[in-house]
This record gives sequence, structure tokens and C-alpha cells, in this order.
Amino acid sequence: METRIKIETDTITLGQFLKLADLIPSGGMAKWFLSEHEVFVNDEQDQRRGRKLTIHDKIEIKGIGTFIIEG
Repeated sequence: METRIKIETDTITLGQFLKLADLIPSGGMAKWFLSEHEVFVNDEQDQRRGRKLTIHDKIEIKGIGTFIIEG
């Protein structure tokens, strides 16, 4: 099942997404989270917390779930 995450801007970073999706309690945890989990953005593995996400992007985190960015 996909979880939809609504953003109010055109883009959001992967680190901001993790906090918005309640996967981490603070932005400072993003680097640790990304080093511990396999994260795929639009079916490509990506561990960069500064990766820009836009509306309709799909984020899949192994063992946690799939998320879709929507506006």
C-alpha cells in the first residue's frame, strides 16, 4: 500500500520528506536513517538527504513502505 505525502511547495529534500512522513523525529537524523535503510526514489537507489523530490515522485524504503509525493 502506498502512503501519500502532501507538500505545499514545488520541491522538498529527501531529508525533509523523512521528517514530514514521521520516519525520523528531526532533520538531523536523516543522514543516519539513510545509512541504515535502502531508499529508492523512482526505482533508483539514492542515499542523498539533499535529493530534491517533486510531486508524483515515488519513494520506496525497504521494510517500511512506499510513499508518493502529492501537491
